[in-house]
Amino acid sequence: MRWTAILLGCVVAASAGADLPEPVGEDAYRPVDMAQARLGQKLFYDPILSGNRNISCATCHHPRFGTGDGLPLGLGEGGIGLGPERRVDAENPPEQRIPRHSPALFNLGAYEFTRMFHDGRIEVDDTKPGGLRTPMGADMTQGFANLLSAQTMFPVLSQDEMAGHYSENDVSRAVRMGRITGPDGAWAILSRRVAQTPGYAPLIAAAFPKANEVGFTDLSDAIAAFVAFEWRSDESPFDAYLRGAGDLPQRAMEGMALFYGEAGCATCHAGPFQTDHGFHATGVPQFGPGKAARFESHMRDTGRMRVTGRVEDAYAFRTPSLRNVADTAPYGHTGSHADLGAFIADHADPAAALARFDPGTVRLPDLPGAQDWRHAETEAEQAALLAAVSVTPVRLSQDDITALVAFLETLSDPVALGGRLGVPDTVPSGLPVDR
Repeated sequence: MRWTAILLGCVVAASAGADLPEPVGEDAYRPVDMAQARLGQKLFYDPILSGNRNISCATCHHPRFGTGDGLPLGLGEGGIGLGPERRVDAENPPEQRIPRHSPALFNLGAYEFTRMFHDGRIEVDDTKPGGLRTPMGADMTQGFANLLSAQTMFPVLSQDEMAGHYSENDVSRAVRMGRITGPDGAWAILSRRVAQTPGYAPLIAAAFPKANEVGFTDLSDAIAAFVAFEWRSDESPFDAYLRGAGDLPQRAMEGMALFYGEAGCATCHAGPFQTDHGFHATGVPQFGPGKAARFESHMRDTGRMRVTGRVEDAYAFRTPSLRNVADTAPYGHTGSHADLGAFIADHADPAAALARFDPGTVRLPDLPGAQDWRHAETEAEQAALLAAVSVTPVRLSQDDITALVAFLETLSDPVALGGRLGVPDTVPSGLPVDR
């Protein structure tokens, strides 16, 4: 009887389409300047934008790993290697892991993406200088073409991600002394590096023909143009189905009926990109360094609450888009689950999942001295994480989970996963390209 009802639901959803999103159209995206995108491609893969010239944007957002890094919590400065094989540089070890899982980059050029990062700490806000709200000063929101461009300022200024640690290089020293803007600031240092690299001159001239000199916001605009073009994702089997140009396998149809029906997935994973862009406390296991200032000793990450200061936002994180989700493991803001089906099962009943969570299933690169599981081993911290959960449990059978995974696999877009411009063979700086 149960599967009869599900199959009937599929027929209703497919014929009426009442609960399904509209097909994605061209009007969903900002226009892209292709000269800027070509410059942005080189910059994205060039380590020249890191303090020590050893990390590029692609190190943590690589197409081989679904525009992530394939790790639960990554290693930025002080790491060697790419993807799950990345390890600690014994000569220059990291001070800590990156506290959150590296998010995917699909469809960030769409107009509806008005918040960035797991906690939404930068977002469009027309009442603020530059039309953006960020944790940075007002002078650091000026000149960016859009929110996607503005988000590039954060990794390059983070000592654990790209800037490097104090005294290691001119960029990290400028950041440590609070010099971001201005002629001696970190942005100017990075901009001069690029401008003084001969191979960039023709690309810059084509991308910004009216500029007397290139600034950091120009470089970030170019990277944003590349990301928007390269990883636009709306050519999946599900997209073809919505456009009436293809069918889905029966198992995927069953999963679609659950997703947009009794499983309630679309309550949060709504819209054309399967996200409501909201924040929800879903009880994802917390481990790693957490989000804390250097003077704080805790290892918790309260997510959206760190932005708003509201207790009701504790442990709430932004709903991720599910485009290409089958190719972006591991899952959750800590990358706690390597298997999509296992994550769905735990996501359906977070309280029970937290009680049975096995840290042994998490593959973290070895980092001597790291206290990765202190939060999980502290009863009060676990109680606070559990108390914040706002998800109503849903009963899912193993067949249900298998069907949901089959549907989510139809969100994979081979064009976006492969990239449009691709990984360049070389970059103008001559530095190694992560391949």
